[in-house]
Amino acid sequence: MSEPITYAAAGVDVEAGDKAVELMKESVRRATRPEVLGGLGGFAGMFDASALAAYRRPVLATSTDGVGTKVAIAQALDRHDTIGFDLVGMVVDDIVVTGAEALFMTDYIACGKVVPERIAAVVSGIAAACEQARVALVGGETAEHPGLLDPDEYDVAGAATGVVEHDDVLGPHRVRPGDVVLGLASSGLHSNGYSLVRRVVAHAGWALDRHVDEFGRTLGEELLEPTRVYAADLLDLVRADVVDVHALSHVTGGGLAANLARVLPPEVHARVDRGCWTPPAVFSTVADLGSVPRDDLERTLNMGVGFAAVVPADAVDAATAHLTGRGIDTWVMGEVFDASTADLALGEVVRGAKGVEGGSVELVGDHPAA
Repeated sequence: MSEPITYAAAGVDVEAGDKAVELMKESVRRATRPEVLGGLGGFAGMFDASALAAYRRPVLATSTDGVGTKVAIAQALDRHDTIGFDLVGMVVDDIVVTGAEALFMTDYIACGKVVPERIAAVVSGIAAACEQARVALVGGETAEHPGLLDPDEYDVAGAATGVVEHDDVLGPHRVRPGDVVLGLASSGLHSNGYSLVRRVVAHAGWALDRHVDEFGRTLGEELLEPTRVYAADLLDLVRADVVDVHALSHVTGGGLAANLARVLPPEVHARVDRGCWTPPAVFSTVADLGSVPRDDLERTLNMGVGFAAVVPADAVDAATAHLTGRGIDTWVMGEVFDASTADLALGEVVRGAKGVEGGSVELVGDHPAA
């Protein structure tokens, strides 16, 4: 008679999963809100929605995303406590684009083998980012997939839900000629374009432990720099009585021009001057190492701009003061024109993106030398 085949023999360690939950409990406990009902371990996270009764016409906003191949950097460096900021930033910062307050989030981790300490480290980063964003982490799932993923491999994804009053929804319907485009500094590469970055680094033969003078640290430390989470600061800006925000754009896959075009109406044109800012050294390093053409670089990476805000000209000073006061470098980088009168011969023009029939965005000039 052959030996019995157990779940553990198939590569799934239920006890390791239980240990991971125990290790992450304290982190998750801090990422909460008063509306959360129940605790960790339920079949579903519960959130008391009675507060929505105060809204005249509540609109729910939802988003889901992952981290992409940046997880390969975390795995190579065996450091897993920062990748959660990348996940939360990719999800909740899409929600605040609408003007909505993100309320709660769930996560999903698929791995080849549950290493409790590693899973707990990932979740600790997710929880810390949720706490920063004032979002409740109400549940999640860790799935062990032996044979599909190698023992040291994992991937993460998440989803969040938010709410906004219908009359307060931000977007193209608010944008007008004469509005000003503000740039909000990124913390680095964030979580997009890592397939390009990793290919460039591999082609150059650079190891992750290589010290790079321009970065002031190792290559691996630079590439693992967490995504800045803007949600709480931008929500406070939107709700400030002194600032009338018309639109927000989260600069992720597709780059600055394409993502800004998504939040503009078809009848307007935005001109952004590269001469207004110098991208951090990591962007020029990637460009130089891989001889990456500028248009490809700008379609792939954020180039030092994590968010764009479109505001009336008379709100620029107040918006800039609010954001810089929160530690976010903010500057005027462009203006919105009537598309029928704009001279489009100055630079490269992007019209709409990702299926959105939006406005057009033109990048002109050159970045100052570092």
